Amino acid sequence: MQKNFIEELQWRGMIHDMMPGIEKQLAKEMSSAYVGIDPTADSLHIGHLVGVMMLKHFQDAGHKPIILLGGATGMIGDPSGKSQERNLLDEPTLRHNEASIKAQIKNFLDFDAKEDNSAELVNNYDWMKDFSFLGFIRDVGKHITVNYMMAKDSVKKRLSSESSEGMSFTEFTYQLVQGYDFLHLFRKKNCKLQMGGSDQWGNITTGTEMIRKMDQGEAFAVTCPLIKKADGSKFGKTETGNIWLDPKKTSPYKFYQFWLNASDEDMSNFIRIFSTKGKAEIEALEKEHNEAPHLRVLQKALAEELTVRVHSQEALDMALKASSILFGKSTTEELQSIDEDTLLSVFEGVPQVNITKSDLDKTENVTDFLSELTQGIIFPSKGEAKKMIKGGGVSINKEKVLDANAPVEISLLQGKYILAQKGKKNYYLVTVS
Repeated sequence: MQKNFIEELQWRGMIHDMMPGIEKQLAKEMSSAYVGIDPTADSLHIGHLVGVMMLKHFQDAGHKPIILLGGATGMIGDPSGKSQERNLLDEPTLRHNEASIKAQIKNFLDFDAKEDNSAELVNNYDWMKDFSFLGFIRDVGKHITVNYMMAKDSVKKRLSSESSEGMSFTEFTYQLVQGYDFLHLFRKKNCKLQMGGSDQWGNITTGTEMIRKMDQGEAFAVTCPLIKKADGSKFGKTETGNIWLDPKKTSPYKFYQFWLNASDEDMSNFIRIFSTKGKAEIEALEKEHNEAPHLRVLQKALAEELTVRVHSQEALDMALKASSILFGKSTTEELQSIDEDTLLSVFEGVPQVNITKSDLDKTENVTDFLSELTQGIIFPSKGEAKKMIKGGGVSINKEKVLDANAPVEISLLQGKYILAQKGKKNYYLVTVS
């Protein structure tokens, strides 16, 4: 038996607003729905996953998901929740971003379904590029009044904000372009539902109004709440910026760690939104988590599920190994088995020092290596190094150093790195060139 889409979103806490009549429409026939994504980067970040998960549940309920990349709207900018206009894109950049984003969405949606509900990706640049300005204001603009447009919260907030420099005509017309997208998909693909974040309600309902006025058609809107973290900080952002799906922008290790480090207050919300696990399974995990919160059952379950879906099982295995290197009793073999990108990701921010291979070969013992050769960064003096080695507090590549006068016989990690550890938490990464 297929899921009931609206019921599924409701128990997951993923409905903020919805128009009446949607459930009747979805019960009547297989329907199409779309979510718009801004293609200004060649990767999605985890903030985009809320809309993608709505489409995932929609497809699992037997309906057809459409992802609309805002190639044309990405060239304009959307006033909703923004204080500045966006950068404009050229077409080659747009097409590159489109291909990259589609590859990522394939991890969530089925583009090759044997039924009629295969996912589809479209780009509004493909139909907007042929519009002339005069054609657009004649055929589309005349159907929506300025009064209607001015009443939208996104416009009112932007115009009344003291910090705002106002709103350009270009941005003001954004809702007309987005509204026309809905009309176009209604006409060409019988798409009757648009979904998005709650900040998009005004733009989405402009589309339903356009469909009603121009085609005497009925279309619907569903929005989900904007995700906020319990401490009030922005979801999906860290000190170093967005958490991206592209492993070159955010390593699988950091991606995994983001979910693993989420607060208990946030996890009940996050696991419902981002996991495909069913209600009974999630409630069982929550019960287990509440009995022993320090084991971070919910965080581990979601971190593992999403790392495998977005990256791969191999990437998860690498992230788990990397985590044990920092937080567990890992071995030299485990350290040798992680790749260079993961190693650098794990030890980003630790003190680093560069030495030459010839100087390493000439160094008499590990004490000299840990003090003089590494420029005093690990130990400022030989005496301190010897004292800590004697106390059993020094490791090189996860092997405890037992003799301060031992010769330097170190196999390089990935052919060029040495990891020194002083005490439990102080790491130093040495690059040998």
